[in-house]
Amino acid sequence: MVLRRWHEHVEEALAGLPQGSRGYHVLAVVVYEDVPNQNALASRLVIDRSVLTYLIDDLEAAGLVERRLDPNDRRVRRLVATERGRKVLAVAEEQVALAEEQVLRGLPAAQRAALRDAVEQAADAIIASAPMTDPCLAVDGVFEQPVTD
Repeated sequence: MVLRRWHEHVEEALAGLPQGSRGYHVLAVVVYEDVPNQNALASRLVIDRSVLTYLIDDLEAAGLVERRLDPNDRRVRRLVATERGRKVLAVAEEQVALAEEQVLRGLPAAQRAALRDAVEQAADAIIASAPMTDPCLAVDGVFEQPVTD
């Protein structure tokens, strides 16, 4: 129920971004990570390459990313965030934070912070256990491991 409510609020907050949360995730990876090409980006986000092409087309049409030739390999196109894309992402991150606050407003601030920390640690563990695996499948392996604290 909490996850569903979170998703609803986040999608609403990101409604102005091309393709909503999917566009947000693509833009965030392009801004914060060094992904060498579209195939690597598709693998990183576990998105089908053909679907990713449409996502990138929409982000490019909105002026948020550019496809540039790789100076080391002219056959490869790298994705680069535009200045506008960086600004739009910063605003989107603020909107996501506000959406999260709406969902969790019934909890005291300390519990909200603890929940965010726990979710972040779980996400890090999932990514570390299977960096190129569908996150839904990777979760099974992480939560089946015994807790050692």
